[in-house]
Amino acid sequence: MGAVRAPAVEEAMSNRTILVIPCYNEARRLDVAAVATLLEDDAVDLIVVDDGSTDETHDILEGFARSWPRRVRALPLAENQGKAEAVRRGMIAAIEAGAGIVGYLDADLATPAPEMLRLIALLRGSDAQVLVGARVGLLGHDIERSPLRHYLGRVFATLASIALDMRVYDTQCGAKLFRASDALVDAVREPFLSRWAFDVELFGRLFSGSPTAAPIPAAGVWEEPLHTWRDVKGSKLSPRQMARALTDLARIARDLADRRAQRGLAADRAPAAPAHDLEPARVSR
Repeated sequence: MGAVRAPAVEEAMSNRTILVIPCYNEARRLDVAAVATLLEDDAVDLIVVDDGSTDETHDILEGFARSWPRRVRALPLAENQGKAEAVRRGMIAAIEAGAGIVGYLDADLATPAPEMLRLIALLRGSDAQVLVGARVGLLGHDIERSPLRHYLGRVFATLASIALDMRVYDTQCGAKLFRASDALVDAVREPFLSRWAFDVELFGRLFSGSPTAAPIPAAGVWEEPLHTWRDVKGSKLSPRQMARALTDLARIARDLADRRAQRGLAADRAPAAPAHDLEPARVSR
C-alpha cells in the first residue's frame, strides 16, 4: 500500500496549478513582467512553450525561466508545430510534473493575469472538472472585442456546439482550466487534428470519454463570464484561419463520433489495461 498523505498535503497537491503559455515569435509583444504576476499565487507555476520561434522569443523565455527556476519552465520545440501541439505538449509536461489543475492562456494576456487568477480560485473552490472563460459583453464587464471577431465567434460557437452535441457559449476563449483527471490524460494523449479548432477537439474528447476514462458530464463544466478581456493587436488568428477552423469542425465531428463508438464497444468488453505513459507522438500537419 502506498504512503497515506495528510489531508492538507492532498489539498495542496490538488490545488497546485500549472499554466501553459504557447509562444511563437512573441519577442515584440511578450510582456514578461505582466506574465510574472501570475506567480503572485504561490500555488501557480508556468510552462512557457517556444513553438519553434525564429525571433528572440527563445532567449526571452529561457531568461524568464532562469529568473524563476522553481516556478517557470521553458519548453522549446525544435520547429514550429502550431498552437494546438504547443499547448498539448505543455499540458503533458504539466500533468507529468504533478499538477492538480492544468490550464492555458495566450501569451498576449488578452485575459489579464488577475482575471486568470480569479478563474483559478473559482475552480479550486468548486466541484467542477473544467472551467473556461466566456467573453460575454455584460453591463459592468470590460470586454473589448471587434465586431467582426464577435460575429465570427458566434457562428463558430454555434457550429462547435452542434459538433459537440453540447451547448458551449465560447469555445475559443484562450483562458481554460482543467483538473488533471484520467479523462484529461487521455484527451491529450494524441495530437489534435486541427491547429486552430483544437479547443473544440479537447472538449469533445473530454465529453466523449475513452475506453480507459469516463466522460466528463455537462454538469462538470463551468463557463465563467470574464470581467475583463481585450483584443490584442497582432493576434495571429485571421478570418481566413477562422474559415479553416470551420472546415476542421467536420473532421472533428467525425473523429468524436468514432471515439464515442469505440467507448460503446469497450463497455461491452473486459476492462482495458492501464494506459501507457504519455508521449509527444506524431505531429498533425
